[in-house]
Amino acid sequence: MNYLISLFFFLFIWVISLQTALAQDLKPVSFLPQWVPQAQFAGYYVAFEKGFYRDLNLEVMILKGGPDRAPSELLKAGQVDFATMFLTSGIANRAKGVKLVNIAQMVQRSALMLVAKKSSGIKAPEDLNGKKIGLWGPEFQILPRAFFQQYRLAVKTIPQGATINLFLRGGVDAASAMWYNEYHQIIAAGLNPEELTTFLLSDYGLKFPEDGIYCLEETLRRDPALCAAFVKASILGWEYSFSHPEEALEIVMKYINEARIATNRAHQRWMLARMRDIMKPPGSELKMGILRPDTYSQVAEELKKSGMIHEVPDFSRFHINCD
Repeated sequence: MNYLISLFFFLFIWVISLQTALAQDLKPVSFLPQWVPQAQFAGYYVAFEKGFYRDLNLEVMILKGGPDRAPSELLKAGQVDFATMFLTSGIANRAKGVKLVNIAQMVQRSALMLVAKKSSGIKAPEDLNGKKIGLWGPEFQILPRAFFQQYRLAVKTIPQGATINLFLRGGVDAASAMWYNEYHQIIAAGLNPEELTTFLLSDYGLKFPEDGIYCLEETLRRDPALCAAFVKASILGWEYSFSHPEEALEIVMKYINEARIATNRAHQRWMLARMRDIMKPPGSELKMGILRPDTYSQVAEELKKSGMIHEVPDFSRFHINCD
């Protein structure tokens, strides 16, 4: 009996010691999604909750993003290790001298749009001239401003927060919206699609991929294996989310509830389905995480033409495939 007790005690101590040793081997990293918790970031939440990051020896802290937290600024200041941001933001910051590196291009199609009520008289891009337009923070303004430049529009920009209330109350003539998010919210708020004029910016030649995973050049140089592990686990999280959508939604809602975000499961289900559409576009064979050189050139040249950047950053230093 004493032998069994001693054996049990030994095994207990061994398991605890092993767990402690494994925990000590985990590399702590911080990650900032560029917006508040929602299904736009389902893959990262799932990768954390399912242990995909820990399986690759990462202890990830997921921070809360939002319109007042610019990923590029926090990366530049060394306050986060990894962040998501639009490709346009990544290129613009690199052109300014910020040593950002795109280590995985996750979203392959743009979902950014401007939405107006037809009752305001807005039916074509030219009708936006002189109007009040709601725009999010600097990281999200590059594409709309390229659109304004394209049509030589002089608009009055109004800061737009994380809700559609300003638009619904008539505070702006047109609002920024993502196809997978705010557009669906506007419809859910009681406006019919036929009552709206929408400008999906990709329909106007601005076919810009959006969310990518970024880190500093120094982070990649110092520990390329860490960067590769973060990308690999994140992609696993997204693949799992798309193959187990209801389980993924359960995880997403946990983060949403903790952040006290006003939304519902039906809206998040719509968002997750749309994320699949733009991350794995029908008919595309492009592997998740890859940024094509020709796509990069198109976006960068458009930014240069619109005056957003003066020189196109070297693609080979901007995008390093870590998967």
